[in-house]
Amino acid sequence: MAAHPDDEILGVGGTIAKHVALGDCLQLVILCEGVTIRYTPERHSEVRQQSEKAAAILGVQDLVIRDFPDQRLDTMALSQVASEVETLVRSFQPETIYTQFGGDINRDHRTLAEAVLVATRPYSAPFVREILMYETPSSTEWGAPQLAPTFQPNVFVDISNTLETKLNAFACYTAEICPEPHPRSLSALRDRARYWGSLVNCAAAEPFTSVRSLR
Repeated sequence: MAAHPDDEILGVGGTIAKHVALGDCLQLVILCEGVTIRYTPERHSEVRQQSEKAAAILGVQDLVIRDFPDQRLDTMALSQVASEVETLVRSFQPETIYTQFGGDINRDHRTLAEAVLVATRPYSAPFVREILMYETPSSTEWGAPQLAPTFQPNVFVDISNTLETKLNAFACYTAEICPEPHPRSLSALRDRARYWGSLVNCAAAEPFTSVRSLR
């Protein structure tokens, strides 16, 4: 689950591609339309097409895009956002959910994380066995421990074989690619994956913090 178009690639793109390669059944959900604040309404269809193209590169066949307002989730009742998430979760019944980190500087990310936790309470969604939160470069690292907990990953996924697929998918979002040394430059994303990989003895990795894991 991602709040905005491109978040899904930035945080978990390599892992998504790995699940696809393993033959796992997965659904990719993007809640916000991604154009309200930064772009004109005319960009709406273009961004949607970019999301579809990026998903296709990852190999995702089940892409769900909702039209919640970009950078406005915190103006909505949490129950409304959680209700939409709960409907999606009950329909698909996933065993594992990846969502954005609850300590991000971006309020939409925080709202999504909280909505996922509300929607996946153990007695409401007993089929969910694992919840993992992922980082979003240019958002997660700009938070502050004085305001919210910092991202401290304790789960890593080896994406050595899917890193280039992740970068190719992100390149679909042409307006989101930034020049070096921005965290959303292609070179920085590659270096970031290599850094996380170096911590766990692999060529590239994506990091996660575990919320709940039932084994």
